[in-house]
Amino acid sequence: MTVQRTIILEELGKLKTHPTADELYRIVRKRLPKISLGTVYRNLEILSASGRIQKIEVPGTMKRFDCNADIHHHIRCISCGAVSDVHTGVEISLPEIPGDLDGYQVLGCHLDLVGICPRCRK
Repeated sequence: MTVQRTIILEELGKLKTHPTADELYRIVRKRLPKISLGTVYRNLEILSASGRIQKIEVPGTMKRFDCNADIHHHIRCISCGAVSDVHTGVEISLPEIPGDLDGYQVLGCHLDLVGICPRCRK
């Protein structure tokens, strides 16, 4: 863990907003004024690949990042693009997916929930 990676992880851990790399870059620069956007991107990819954080990829939108790497669902506002955790206690069941599907070994699936956030509903 480099100093830069540690600070990126600390700042991401303070947020509940699932920021983009650009948003996190603006926050991290307050502590590391000379850090580059490319460094933030690279470190987020490394942290994601190592399982320390979760990368949220929704087609047509910028990647977002979550410090909580545990398996959990997210919901995205179709109006403003905000991403939130689906709170514990909400059970979402999926049909059982076979371990082998059309020759593929199924490793997992992602459920994309979309809606309109409380702020945009006002």
